[in-house]
Amino acid sequence: MSLFEIFLLAVGLAMDAFAVSVASGIAMRKFHLGNALRMALAFGLFQAIMPVIGWAAGLTLQAHVSGVDHWIAFGLLTLIGGKMIYEATRLEEAESGTDPFAFLVLLVLAIATSIDALAVGITFAMLGSSIVLPVAVIGTVTFALCLAGVRIGHVSGHFFEKKIEVAGGLVLIGIGVKILVQHLVQHI
Repeated sequence: MSLFEIFLLAVGLAMDAFAVSVASGIAMRKFHLGNALRMALAFGLFQAIMPVIGWAAGLTLQAHVSGVDHWIAFGLLTLIGGKMIYEATRLEEAESGTDPFAFLVLLVLAIATSIDALAVGITFAMLGSSIVLPVAVIGTVTFALCLAGVRIGHVSGHFFEKKIEVAGGLVLIGIGVKILVQHLVQHI
C-alpha cells in the first residue's frame, strides 16, 4: 500500500472517532483544551493499538488462508465500511447526560470506535504488509482529526457528523475493492 492509500485508510478508520469527538464537542458548554487532548490521545492510541493486535492474530492465520487473503481483505473492509455507512444513516440515538470526557466513558468510547482497526490489522497481515507505518499514520491521523473534531463540534454542531461517517465508510469499501481488483488482475 502506498502512503496515500494508508492515509486514506487512516482517515476512513478515524471517522467513527471523529464523529464521537464532534458530538462530544457539541456537549461541551465551554471548550476545554485538556478534555479535547485527552479524547484525541485516547482515540489515537486505541486506533494505533488495535491494528497491531489484529495484525498479530492475522499472522497466525496467514498460512491457512493465503489462497483467499485478497477476498478476506475485501470482505473485512467492505463490512467495516458498510457498517459505518449503516450506522451513519440510522435514526439518531437518544442523547444521554453522560460526560464523554469521564475516564471510563472515554475508555469505552475509544475501544468501541477502534474495533474496526482490529479487522484492518488482520487485513495488513493477510496482505503481508508491515504494520509500523500504517499504525503510526492511523494513530496520528486519528489524534489530529479527533482534536479538531471536538473543536468543530463545539463551534458548529451536528451538521457534518453523519456525512463524514458515510464518506469514511465509502473510502474503506473503495480500498477493499482496489485490493481485490489488483489481486484478480495479477492472476489473469
